[in-house]
Amino acid sequence: MDFLHRLKPYHLDVLKEIGNIGAGNAATALSTLLNRTIDMNVPDVRLVSFQELPNQVGGADTEVAAIFLRIEGEVKGSMFYLSSLEETEQLIRQLTGNASFQLTNPPFDELGLSALQEVGNILAGSYLSSFSDFTNLNIQPTVPGLSIDMAGAILSYGLLPLSQVGDYAIVIDTQINECNDSTNKQTSGHFFLLPDPDSFKVIFDALGVETNE
Repeated sequence: MDFLHRLKPYHLDVLKEIGNIGAGNAATALSTLLNRTIDMNVPDVRLVSFQELPNQVGGADTEVAAIFLRIEGEVKGSMFYLSSLEETEQLIRQLTGNASFQLTNPPFDELGLSALQEVGNILAGSYLSSFSDFTNLNIQPTVPGLSIDMAGAILSYGLLPLSQVGDYAIVIDTQINECNDSTNKQTSGHFFLLPDPDSFKVIFDALGVETNE
């Protein structure tokens, strides 16, 4: 893992480009599903220590909605999509047309939760498909799960198994825009890609990125 300290900005630019291709694929899938114009982009990709991850979404005690899954194949790891409750509610209201959808007082609307899980499935699948296409690696997502909880509790699901052997995650910021003639509604969230420690080098080697001094 020492090579991570020698990564240059252009290394992350490679991951950002892959993320933007994945976002484009996800936008196309969502547009087809909803029969609306959806645009997505990745404004930033960065390497963040495990300890700093909760701060990316407002702190460990911040309540968030999360889609999470494991990655299997030649690259192994965990992936999370986290968004604030307010942003998630806005997104699901846009997608379902249910203006009363909320995530603060159970029970939650099952149709809205199913829509959120399907969006997470499309987003994660699109990103991982782009990684697979670029790297020629076999990368397969497991069936995603959904959780509404504090960010620290959710992230511990993926961090605890790695806490003795890993230090970093790849954070992929994501913006989702619904465009029509009168409005342009935007929501945002964060993908946390947590490759198992040995998989970091596999990813960059497959991309042809020199990681040795």
